Amino acid sequence: MKSSRFITMMTALAAVIFIFTGIGHAANDIKLTYSIFFPPSHVQAKAGESWAKEIEKRTNGQVKITVFPGGTLTPADQCYDGVVKGISDIGMSAFAYTRGRFPVMEALDLPLGFPSGRVATRVANEFFKVMKPKALEDVKILYLHAHGPGLLHTKKPVKTLEDLRGMKIRSTGFSAKVVEALGAVPVAMPQGETYESLQKGVVDGTFGPIEVLKGWKQAEVVKSTTECYEVGYTTVFFVAMNLKKWNALPKDIKKIFGEVSSGWIDVHGKAWDTSDADGRAFTLSLGNQIIKLSSTESARWKKAVTPTIDEYIKNTDAKGLPGKQAVKEAQTILAKQRKKVK
Repeated sequence: MKSSRFITMMTALAAVIFIFTGIGHAANDIKLTYSIFFPPSHVQAKAGESWAKEIEKRTNGQVKITVFPGGTLTPADQCYDGVVKGISDIGMSAFAYTRGRFPVMEALDLPLGFPSGRVATRVANEFFKVMKPKALEDVKILYLHAHGPGLLHTKKPVKTLEDLRGMKIRSTGFSAKVVEALGAVPVAMPQGETYESLQKGVVDGTFGPIEVLKGWKQAEVVKSTTECYEVGYTTVFFVAMNLKKWNALPKDIKKIFGEVSSGWIDVHGKAWDTSDADGRAFTLSLGNQIIKLSSTESARWKKAVTPTIDEYIKNTDAKGLPGKQAVKEAQTILAKQRKKVK
């Protein structure tokens, strides 16, 4: 009898040790899928993968995240819906790929003169916390990031508005309105299709951060970049999680997700700036030119795009959404972050 009781006690003790030493995590493993539209070699895909590894590390392997880069699980323009529907548990893509669906967030697409990726990324996250867009309530936004100033990259040199007139320019989201205001013809398409479209002459140029010249190899099919910083816009990228999957996570795991995500905001922002520098060096190494607009010409470009901001406010307010407030908040936060980030 004593022997039997001793064995029972030892078995129970072993079970307790098994659980609390972490060996027993297997039964509680949380397996998640992560869809990223950036190609695997892109610095932002790598930043997303490092975030996933950090989650796994801090949860002692309890959370396991399988990353699918290059849009292999869900294409860029279907990534958000893929998260909502549970095709992927987590997704990274751009709000701009579904134009009109996230009207409040589109305020950040306006030509406000973003100076860097780090500033744009910080602005995007603070803006989201302040505005709390209802359009994003069907997912859990883990964090956002945004590229450096969107510049003009073309097959022929563009030094004036007249040079740009009538050219077919690839653009996304609200930046299409900017292209129109500058006298060109916007052509909507994701980055993944841009290289071939430039190569085949489907478009004459593209608006985007200078990092695309290396990150997406577009320097191989353009000849010139126009530094139009006065109308520099950004595109905001989301890292979102399926709401049911998020709500099902234990509190301690949610805390780790929050801590890691907060730390990865500047990881992405700095990566955007580093890749901008790499893109600049790469395009110059291929013999392409970078054109700096004169102060007079910059003023012309800025004046030309100002109506797009007014139009955004008018159209958004007409839908009963806070368009005017969104622009004001974006400008206020941008001014603050410009001073913070040197």
